Amino acid sequence: MKLPIVGVMGSSEQRHPARAWALGTWLATEGVHLLNGGGTGVMAAVSEAFAGVPGRSGLVIGVLPAPSPEASDPRVGYPNPWVDIAIRTHLPLLGERGSEPLSRNHINILSSDVIVALPGGSGTLSEVQLAKRYGRPLIAWLERRDEIPGLPDDVLVEADFEKIKGFVRRALPAA
Repeated sequence: MKLPIVGVMGSSEQRHPARAWALGTWLATEGVHLLNGGGTGVMAAVSEAFAGVPGRSGLVIGVLPAPSPEASDPRVGYPNPWVDIAIRTHLPLLGERGSEPLSRNHINILSSDVIVALPGGSGTLSEVQLAKRYGRPLIAWLERRDEIPGLPDDVLVEADFEKIKGFVRRALPAA
């Protein structure tokens, strides 16, 4: 059976543990794969939570950036210890350059059936922008819109986790 993929995007520096833990553990019970950038911060926190759920059917997929287009190994610190499937890329661009063609963010968004954005910086913003560009279902789990600086006004933002769950369930493809 093919499982849907939920992409969780967020800060590479801050873990936002309460939200990442709640989201990761819940997704692990929903029969989905978790996809993220395979690094630190929110990526590691949500991966750890997801991976720690006994009997989960989905896997943690990490799409890894390269230090340069010529490199065969991922950047230092990638993948985090909870990634089950590491997808190595030759794509080095991150942060405010995350929507450029040499960024793995395109793969993150295009490989996800639905995207949940947690607080983050310019890299998270670029993933939000790509989700909009590619027409992927997107919701941001934020207390305040400025938790992703520059977030476009037309991005759906929710502070209530039950509404996040409802959105994800409705956006997932039918089994």
